[in-house]
Amino acid sequence: MKRFRPSSMKSAPILLAALVLSAFSITGVALVAVTHQLMDGRITENQRQAMLTKLAAIVPAGRFDNDPLEDQIQVSAQELLGGAQTRVYRIRQGDEPVAVVLEPVVPDGYAGPIQLLVSVLRDGSLGGVRVLYHHETPGLGDKIEERKSDWVLSFTGRSLTDPAPERWEVKRDGGEFDQFTGATITPRSIVHAVKNALIYVDQTGETLFATPQPTHDAVGAG
Repeated sequence: MKRFRPSSMKSAPILLAALVLSAFSITGVALVAVTHQLMDGRITENQRQAMLTKLAAIVPAGRFDNDPLEDQIQVSAQELLGGAQTRVYRIRQGDEPVAVVLEPVVPDGYAGPIQLLVSVLRDGSLGGVRVLYHHETPGLGDKIEERKSDWVLSFTGRSLTDPAPERWEVKRDGGEFDQFTGATITPRSIVHAVKNALIYVDQTGETLFATPQPTHDAVGAG
């Protein structure tokens, strides 16, 4: 006859508790993973909608029906656009090109690089300019933001012939564009960057407005 072992009775509750804890751990990990995936999807969609809103603000209203976030290319022209690679969104109505929107970097901002959105219409004029991010001094250089001042709106409608190339400077340097009291470096840098974006589009020509390819192409400065 087998003897009863008390240790067997003690180990059973411990094993049960371990199984319960494991089940809770697995369930918790699964819930965290699902929640994280849902939140990531929501954040991504919010970012997408925010970018579409920014793009719509600097192209002609009602003039595009494509998805510019899908119809985009990467270009390489660091000398003019500031970054090793620059994203370009193509704006179309049907198959007709309307504009391109570039994301050039201003490398010489007062407090560091500044990221821009520059819309160039099919006729070579500016649809608008917006600042995506910067680290400029609050109350001085941050007037480049649309919500802080209307300075950035002064680019709309301008081109390489309006003003003439030599007038693409702040007024302190003999140009057309206002600077800020106590902050000249920031507006000066942005004026130069916007002019360079116009030069890039002018030099690159039809390549930027071409029908989209199956894959995102890298386009040189030409």
